[in-house]
Amino acid sequence: MFKEYLRHDATGLATLIAGGEISAGEALEAALARMAEVNPRLAAICIPMEAIARQRAQAPLRGPFAGVPFLLKDIAQDYAGVPSTSGSRALRDWVPRQHAEIVQRFLDAGLVVFGKTATPEFALKAETAPQLWEQPTRNPWDLARTPGGSSGGAAAAVAAGIVPVAGASDGGGSIRIPAAYCGLFGLRPSRGRVPSGPDYGEFWDGASSQHVLTRSVRDSARMLDAIAGADAGAPFAIGLPERAYAEEIQRPPGKLRIGFSTESPLGTPVHPECVQAVMHAARLLTDLGHAVEPARPQIDGHALARSFIGMYFGQTAASVARARRLTGAGARAFELETRILALLGRSLSAGDYVDERLRWNDYARALGRFHQTYDLYLTPTTAQPPNRIGELATPPLQQAAAKVVLALHAGRLLLKSGMVDTLVTTSLQRVPFTQLSNLTGTPSMSVPLHRAPAEAGGAQLPYGVQFVARFGEEATLLRLAAQLEQARPWGGFRPPL
Repeated sequence: MFKEYLRHDATGLATLIAGGEISAGEALEAALARMAEVNPRLAAICIPMEAIARQRAQAPLRGPFAGVPFLLKDIAQDYAGVPSTSGSRALRDWVPRQHAEIVQRFLDAGLVVFGKTATPEFALKAETAPQLWEQPTRNPWDLARTPGGSSGGAAAAVAAGIVPVAGASDGGGSIRIPAAYCGLFGLRPSRGRVPSGPDYGEFWDGASSQHVLTRSVRDSARMLDAIAGADAGAPFAIGLPERAYAEEIQRPPGKLRIGFSTESPLGTPVHPECVQAVMHAARLLTDLGHAVEPARPQIDGHALARSFIGMYFGQTAASVARARRLTGAGARAFELETRILALLGRSLSAGDYVDERLRWNDYARALGRFHQTYDLYLTPTTAQPPNRIGELATPPLQQAAAKVVLALHAGRLLLKSGMVDTLVTTSLQRVPFTQLSNLTGTPSMSVPLHRAPAEAGGAQLPYGVQFVARFGEEATLLRLAAQLEQARPWGGFRPPL
C-alpha cells in the first residue's frame, strides 16, 4: 500500500509514477482502499469501475497525469460501456456507446478512471441527494451537511482524499459551490474553452463549462492544458492562450485592479462568515500589492436570476424529454421537483425563452464595462454555509400541491401567477453570486481562503471566495490563484474524516 497517497496532489503522484517510485497499480489500489474506507459514509462515488481501472493501470500509459487515479462526474462525462445516469432513475440503465470528448482527453492525459461521482438529477441543485442512489452525498468536513452540487460527489471525493482531482462541470455554480463548501480550488473555464462534444455543441446554451475540482492550483492549470481546445464540429473555437497554463502559474500576476462586493445581487441575507471571507481576501490582496476597492457591475440581479431560471426550466424540460426518448421511461421515473420544472419549461413559449436568452447579452455588456476598469470581480462564492442534509427538502404540503399542478397541467397558470419571482428568491438565495459567470460565459474561480467554526459549536467549515475575469482570461485567474496559494496555503488543511 502506498502510505503517502493522501499527501500528494495529482502532479505529485504523476511525478512519482513517472520516476518509478510507485506504479500506477499501487496508486490505484491506494485510491480503492481510501474509497472503501470513506465512501460508505460519503456516498460520493455512485458507479464503481474497478475492473476497467485495474486493466488500464497495467497497460502502458502516457500523458501528463499517467497513472493517476481519477473519477468522472455522472453527467455529460460519458464513458463508453458504462451507465451514464445523470442522477436520474429514468437513465439508471442507459449506456453510451462512445466516450464524451472530455473523457477521451482525460484518458489521453493518462488518467486511470475507476468510478463516477454522484450528481443531483440532471445537475439541477446545489445539493447532491438524488433519489436514484437513496443515500445523500455528505460533506467530509461535516457529515451532517451537503458538499453542494451539482459536482457534489466529485468535491466530496477530492476533499476526503479518495482522489486528488475529479471531473466536474458548472452550469450555475456547480464547480465553484462544491469547491467553496469542501475547501477546494474550483476553476470554471470560459464558454467554449473545453469541448462539450460529440453529443452537445454547447451544454445549457453555453452556460455550462466542464473542468475539474482539485486541491492544488497547479493540478487545475495542468489539467486545463490537457483538455482545452475545440473538438471537430464545435460551434466555435476561442483564442488559444499565449502560453501553457502550467507556465502561467509560474509568472507573477502583476498589480491587479479588483472590485469587490459582499451584497447579494438578490438583496437576500449573506452569512457573516461569507462576508468575512471576502474582507479577509481583500486585505490579503492589498498586502500583496493589488488595488482593491468596493465596486460591482451595474446589473439587475433579479433580472439575471429570472433569465437563469428561464433557461433552467427549458433545459429541464429538454433533459426529461431526451431521457424519455432514450429509455421510454414514464413520468414517475423523475423526481417530483424535476417534473414541476419540466412542466414549467414546457409551458414557456419559444418566444419567451428566446427573449430571456437575448438578455444574456445585456449582462455580458455590463460586465464588460466593469472589466474596463477592473481586472477581476471578487465576491463570496456562496451566501450561506452548506445546508444540513434534509434542510431544503420540499415540505409535504408543497409536494401535495405540486402533484395537483402536474395532474392539471397547470404550468402556464403558475408562470402567470408570479410564482417564478418567488422561486428565483427561494432557490438562489443561498447561491446568488455564481450565475453571472455562467450567463456571460466568463471564467471564474472559487478559492478556499477562509475557515470558521460552524454555528452551535459544530465542525470547522471552509468558505470560498469567487473571482470573475474577462472572457478568455483563465491565465489571470490562475496566476492570482497561485500567488494566493503561496501566501495562504490551504493544501495542509484536511477535513476531520
